[in-house]
Amino acid sequence: MFQKILIANRGEIARRVIRTCDKLGIQTVAIYSTADADSLHVRDASESYAVGEAQVNQSYLNVDAIIDVAKRSGAEAIHPGYGLLSENADFARAVEAAGLTWIGPKPEVIEEMGSKLAARQRMEDAGVPIIKGTNNAVADVDEAARIAGDIGYPVMLKASAGGGGIGMQAVHDEEALRKAFDGNQQRAANFFGDGTMFVEQLIEAPHHVEVQVLADTHGNVIPVFERECSVQRRNQKVVEEAPSPFISPETREQMLDAAVAAAQAINYTNAGTIEFLVDASQNFYFLEMNTRLQVEHPITEEISGLDLVEWQLKVASGETLTVKREDLTINGHAIEVRIYAEDPVKFFPSPGTIQTFSIPEGEGIRHELSVEAGSVVTPFYDPMIAKLVTHGDTRDVAIERMTDALDQYEVTGIKTNIPLLRKIMAHPVFKSGVTTTKFIDEYKEELK
Repeated sequence: MFQKILIANRGEIARRVIRTCDKLGIQTVAIYSTADADSLHVRDASESYAVGEAQVNQSYLNVDAIIDVAKRSGAEAIHPGYGLLSENADFARAVEAAGLTWIGPKPEVIEEMGSKLAARQRMEDAGVPIIKGTNNAVADVDEAARIAGDIGYPVMLKASAGGGGIGMQAVHDEEALRKAFDGNQQRAANFFGDGTMFVEQLIEAPHHVEVQVLADTHGNVIPVFERECSVQRRNQKVVEEAPSPFISPETREQMLDAAVAAAQAINYTNAGTIEFLVDASQNFYFLEMNTRLQVEHPITEEISGLDLVEWQLKVASGETLTVKREDLTINGHAIEVRIYAEDPVKFFPSPGTIQTFSIPEGEGIRHELSVEAGSVVTPFYDPMIAKLVTHGDTRDVAIERMTDALDQYEVTGIKTNIPLLRKIMAHPVFKSGVTTTKFIDEYKEELK
């Protein structure tokens, strides 16, 4: 096992990794920008180093500065967290070239799964269900229109290198496709340096269900159940829960089998997530693979009893998975909400200084925090300031605990999305367990 690791991230995920390292007796190295000098992850780590100015491209995306700190500090490995450089194959290569261990999958796997087209082809070859569409780039809008006509509208226009909904748009006829193509292609090129586009059949009002996998370097792969992530706004997850309240036990087993097949097909190692779209009849289709730890990993930990960060560290240090699929059972139900510093109606970021920060405590409540009273929320980074997780023997208990916890949560000095989260928990459609990715759009008036 490692003696010291560097965490190439910030905020609550850096603190989450530090917590497991403290448990295992591993020293931690934090990095920080000038805007984060007083942040909690800096205080929590064994040691910390400045890596640049507030802007991410001058600090948390500064590969040379991060690797230099790792070498100077004597760190043996780098944990990337999620976001930022976590799925950057060039960064992973640079870490390995520096003689350090990358706590994640091989760079070539990150690169391949980062291309939606390449991932589609690999999954189809592995027998994983994929959505009807093309596995090749479309040359121009005319070819896209021809393919869409063959598939049948509505279709989804997608950027191969896209993420977070960028370069992606549903279109319901050829006129709409022609209007949308150039703009989405340009956005993808601007954000990702790659304007490659393809076309898929649109699964209308799907459920978004993902499977957590763990894989070691000795060929062992286990699925750690699934998470329902259908409550989204602008393709960004807002509420997640585990297990999914929508799929049947039979569908679950089929989905877990597919996730294992997907991981084995690409010789995956470490923690990763296979994301699926599920239609009303519980047919499921590969969406993408996230080659890192997910924001919503705590709910999987709550129902499985596993520490996923601990297993990331063990796998990266060469240890064999000692947990078998048949050893795992679902223990109750867990829900996670993402608390953002943003206007709950207009959804604009709400930077500022937090005046009071009072959080509930009690049975079945877990917090992942990046702030406290007095913390300054800057405009430079993602506005998520905390995650609130509740766990109970049943879904109803988890919802009740979440509702009570949100009612007790108090943040002043900035606006947050807590009012929206309260309304989601109280909504009868959410309580029924049949929310789709269209839930917030469909009920936006009721959720205001």
